[in-house]
Amino acid sequence: MIPSILPTYSRAPLKFVKGEGSWLIEADGRRYLDMGSGIAVTLLGHANPTLVDALTSQANSLWHVSNLYEIPGQVELADRLVDATFADTVFFTNSGTEACELAVKMARKYHYEKDQPERVDIIAFEGCFHGRSSAAIAASGAEKMVKGFGPLLPGFTQVPFGDIDAVSAASTESSAAIIVEPVQGEGGIVSLPDESLKALRQICDDTGMLLILDEVQCGMGRTGRLFAHERVGIAPDIMMIAKGIGGGFPLGAVLATEGAASGMTVGTHGSTYGGSPLAMAVGNAVMKTVADKTFLAEVNRKAGLLRQRLEGLVAEHSDVFEGVRGEGLMLGVKCRMPNADVVKAGFEAGIITVPAGDNVVRLLPALTISDEEIAEAMARLDRAAKATKAA
Repeated sequence: MIPSILPTYSRAPLKFVKGEGSWLIEADGRRYLDMGSGIAVTLLGHANPTLVDALTSQANSLWHVSNLYEIPGQVELADRLVDATFADTVFFTNSGTEACELAVKMARKYHYEKDQPERVDIIAFEGCFHGRSSAAIAASGAEKMVKGFGPLLPGFTQVPFGDIDAVSAASTESSAAIIVEPVQGEGGIVSLPDESLKALRQICDDTGMLLILDEVQCGMGRTGRLFAHERVGIAPDIMMIAKGIGGGFPLGAVLATEGAASGMTVGTHGSTYGGSPLAMAVGNAVMKTVADKTFLAEVNRKAGLLRQRLEGLVAEHSDVFEGVRGEGLMLGVKCRMPNADVVKAGFEAGIITVPAGDNVVRLLPALTISDEEIAEAMARLDRAAKATKAA
């Protein structure tokens, strides 16, 4: 008999009832150091007082009105994002998946309005993850994402990650955009080389394609910059964000230049819940904190400490781990043993990590993690590594 919850998840046997900063707590009181942050979501920690205050204050006044009416919090957050980024305009969604759908629509509509209706094809990259909607799985093209869900949404081509020659070869007169994660998360914490990101920007400039960046996982301070692409000094035409922007409350957004968004007029897109007063209250509180240069400098300092400690752990357990990869507080440890075994051993040691592609274990702690908690994380990972070897 099918359970009341659709069985699409392979859940760990953990039931958390409370969160405090970087810690998750089960009903029996056992505490787990959370180095996954709900997959890069609770970037200011669990039950962050500032976010709790923002949410409860808004909840006591107004929850929902729909986008039939003006929502002051949307203007405030959109202005913050525009002021801090390349973007001229913002559309609020509830998730990264919804942001992907709009990004694809926006790119295709842009070319349609320029009397180029044939330009609908999107070039994506192997190992990518842009969500689980029809457009997102078509962009991925991976068998595990698309098997059994055909016919797929047409107009997507995949090339090897970072292979600029393959991108050029795949570009045709029907190409509309390139979509890419500056750092692949689900794909195994793989950073796109600086020169490759610059080259993609140049290809788009030369061909008239739009550059879509997916910073759903690597954005919002996760890499030590507000957005990962800033390290290169280029800007996209369209950018998807979500996860951390809501600090745990469902929130996503599409940021775009005026030109890229020029085809999106009244009636071309919408959302019942997107940009709700509740989401905007939390999003504004998150942005006030994360966009601060002092805060980001501290993220970079802690990232350096975490990476240094991880490198030492890998050296000590070279039969379990192969190496460290990633940027900022978006790090991955390549495993020699099955990553699922390492994650499971971590549960027994009281630490939460997240598996990824290429046999990698992800560490995505809250950006507010303390030095003492980093030390404790290494101690618990050390125990997990020893248990993995002994199994």
